[in-house]
Formats: sequence, C-alpha cells, structure tokens
Amino acid sequence: MSNTAHRPFEAKIDNEQTSKLPAIEFRGEIRIIDREEQVEEACRYLASQPLIGFDTETRPSFKAGISYRVSLLQLSSEKRCYLFRLNKIALSKPILRLLESPKLKKIGADVAGDLRSLRQLRHFRDGGFVDLQSIASEWGIEEKSLRKLSALVLGLRVSKAQRLSNWESATLTDKQQLYASTDAWACIKIYEKLCQTPKIK
Repeated sequence: MSNTAHRPFEAKIDNEQTSKLPAIEFRGEIRIIDREEQVEEACRYLASQPLIGFDTETRPSFKAGISYRVSLLQLSSEKRCYLFRLNKIALSKPILRLLESPKLKKIGADVAGDLRSLRQLRHFRDGGFVDLQSIASEWGIEEKSLRKLSALVLGLRVSKAQRLSNWESATLTDKQQLYASTDAWACIKIYEKLCQTPKIK
C-alpha cells in the first residue's frame, strides 16, 4: 500500500466501476458548422481561447473492407463547442491554421489516430497538441481510453452510447451533438485537473 499512498489517482479502473459513476455532460453552447461561410468566425473564436478540446468522429462501417472518411471534427472551448461536419464542408485553411498553430494548445486522447484520419482529407503539419494518453503515466495512470481517463481523473463517466451512430446522417440528433461535444470538452477538464495535481515522484 505504501506505493499508493502518494498516488493522486488510481492506476486502473474496470468497466463495472466506470459504469456506476455519474455521467459527465457538456453544458455549454453547441454550434454546428456545415456551411463554408460559417467557418471563419468559428475559427476566429477558437483561436482566441487558452485551451481547446479536440476529437473526431467517423461513420462506423459494419462491413469488412468498407471504411469511411472522418465525418466530424469537434473543437471545444470551456463554454462553446464547434462541430465541423467534414462530410459537408472542406478541411479549409482557417481550420488548418488552428490545427497547425503551435501557440494554440489542443488537448485530445489518441491524438495521433485523429490526426491520421484528418490527413486523409488534406495534408497538414500539426502543432500545439497534447495527448492525454501520452501524459497520463506521469500521474501513475495506466488507462488510455477517454472513458477510463475521465473516470479516474474526474470521477465521472463519459457515455459511449452514440459512438457507433451514423455521423454522416442529414442532421445530427441532439444526443449525437451532446456526445460529440462532451468528448472534446472532457479533454479540457481532464487536462486541467491533471495540471492542478502533483505528478508522482
């Protein structure tokens, strides 16, 4: 037990324990960006924020050999989340400037996987990203998924109910919007809590 005495967080948590935790939900404003003329203003707002939560969603394929390109890019501040519908708009210059900016800190989980998906649409050089999966071990956390990281760091459960829904449908349901926004925003909350907590020696 002596080894866990100064551990700020448990190293692991199982699915059953995670499922009993209260849910975390984004309570801020959600804006859907599905027309080119909306992009500039959204990116201007995001560029002014101290921290951005980052995630993507892709339409699931239930058939072998068939895969889809990334459908949605979520970029969230503390109070507002933008859902860029990349199946309807281009991964255009203003968005790329955000993804490439070394000054704008963007927090995600499995950042490399998300960036790989985005690069299938257009090549860019990313900058300013922090991957929660890469830094969690500095606090003694061995879990990698956003769901488990949220459970261990915040004591809250990220719902995965909408993960396999159709992200290319004509309109996103309220549940899809909330799920996608929560995923990106939760990354900020986890990162802030980690930064406020001493790392393990």
